[in-house]
Amino acid sequence: MKKFDSHESFNQAVESGEQLLVLKHSSTCPVSGAAYEEYESFVKDHQDVNAYYLVVQDDRPLSNHIAEAFHIKHESPQAILFNNGDVAWHASHWKITYDSLVNAVKENR
Repeated sequence: MKKFDSHESFNQAVESGEQLLVLKHSSTCPVSGAAYEEYESFVKDHQDVNAYYLVVQDDRPLSNHIAEAFHIKHESPQAILFNNGDVAWHASHWKITYDSLVNAVKENR
């Protein structure tokens, strides 16, 4: 699991067209903490998935860029799956579970 450090690194990853899973995480929210644990567990078991995260408090401009560029309402926590440079699936809050991540990746390969 890698952390995005710039708009450029995010744009480059999305523009590659490869499947990409991103978690927008809040470091102060207990619901986000639970989603992060589910995400971390999923990534540990599925190391073939290009998995990234960003901490909303540390990089709000990138979080806003993702919401605006892909026309999805900003939420935190929020998991977003990109395929071929576009959003294939997204979920927020308690809908971010190990099983929902497995299903999203499998259905969108």
